[in-house]
Amino acid sequence: MANDPESERIAKRIARAGLASRRDAERMIEAGRVKVNGKVLTSPALNVTAADRILVDGKPLAEAEQTRLWRHHKPLGLVTSARDEQGRPTVFDRLPRELPRVMSIGRLDINSEGLLLLTNDGDLKRRLELPSTGWLRKYRVRVRGRPTPDMLAPLEKGITLDGERFQPMHVTIDHQQGANAWLTVGLREGRNREVRRALETVGLSVNRLIRISYGPFQLGDLTPGTVAEVPSKVLADQLGRSTRKTTRKTGKARNQRKFTK
Repeated sequence: MANDPESERIAKRIARAGLASRRDAERMIEAGRVKVNGKVLTSPALNVTAADRILVDGKPLAEAEQTRLWRHHKPLGLVTSARDEQGRPTVFDRLPRELPRVMSIGRLDINSEGLLLLTNDGDLKRRLELPSTGWLRKYRVRVRGRPTPDMLAPLEKGITLDGERFQPMHVTIDHQQGANAWLTVGLREGRNREVRRALETVGLSVNRLIRISYGPFQLGDLTPGTVAEVPSKVLADQLGRSTRKTTRKTGKARNQRKFTK
């Protein structure tokens, strides 16, 4: 089975079915929640093919569908985890019912807004979140204070904060608006609250943060709460590969649509 060109790792297969990210799929396997051909797996070190019968929590694993990607304008006040221990509302609670099960690519904290990419493919999620992907993420940021180029220079070189190294950011001052200023910040990694923490180190307090792009995908004119699917041809062009998966059944290409709650 390992030499079969149609085979793939079991965790990747689960991720491609949209059930979980590859890392979460590995945890599910290690917890004994996955069976292949009637046998409980305890290790993800197994290749499977379309002929194998896979059960997750006793239910047959759905066939992998065509990879799909959506742009979503995340509103303020929502968390991006599937469940929140504090009971706060999540992005997934507010998505249109027409969407299939999706996962977020990266995160935006509860006080941030703007572009959040969603996908039905856990393998794609993992790939686009890897630091090696290196896609530029841009943010429009409002800060309290009067920033100067000299003040922002350390961020351009990269800083170390609490033992954590932040890669260089590209920061431009757009305009001053009373006691606040608007900046555009570009970075190629997605550490927790990275923009806020970095700007605080140079004496600037963030009071609004909007992600406007993630790699080639733009927020554009999406209004808060709106979801728009990226056309399959655009997705394939941007990722440099086909988005159609090898399965016994193939989904039909969808046209771009916008959804509102």
